[in-house]
Amino acid sequence: MTAVSWATGDTGRAAPAAPTGPAQGRLEDGEAFAAVFDACFGEIHGYVAQRLGPDHAEDVVAETFLVAFRKRAQYDPARANVRTWLYGIATKLVGRHRRLEARTLRALGRYGVDADAPGPEEGVAVRVSAQSLRPNLAAALADLPQRDRDVVLLVALAGLSHEEVASALGIPYGTVGSRLNRARRKLRASLGGANPMRELEEADRG
Repeated sequence: MTAVSWATGDTGRAAPAAPTGPAQGRLEDGEAFAAVFDACFGEIHGYVAQRLGPDHAEDVVAETFLVAFRKRAQYDPARANVRTWLYGIATKLVGRHRRLEARTLRALGRYGVDADAPGPEEGVAVRVSAQSLRPNLAAALADLPQRDRDVVLLVALAGLSHEEVASALGIPYGTVGSRLNRARRKLRASLGGANPMRELEEADRG
């Protein structure tokens, strides 16, 4: 499966494979959940760190897996693979910190990764792991509504398909497309017509 294109056609970027074996089935027993943790922790941590910075990622990712453990009996592999399910939980928790995320992105937009940036707000930009984001891209992302930014970053950073994003966020499939189209137009306008998907992929690799 490849990441769904929302910018200028297929990017050719393959999404990470969903865990197989116990991680794809029911999660009631501790051994199966431990396999999920081992398979997915690093990936989920990287996604959250790129959105909130490493200082806040540890707590959010820990809470993600705590929520997943408490709700493990409710997980239905017929509705979504476990990776998608975890991204959905993590994204909802990131949403509780939407002001922090927007403030971080705006700080990056103003100063880039500048260790001498003045003030505590701008200092967030120094610590954020998404430090490879170009300032103009960071500022453009900050201006997106939270729900649109969630969809954009699940596609661009997590490599989820439209269907997987819909499952992760509990929204209709068509809504994913409409949010991506709206975000694409805003981002491309802010970037002077540059391909936002390419910019985000480079940041993800950074």
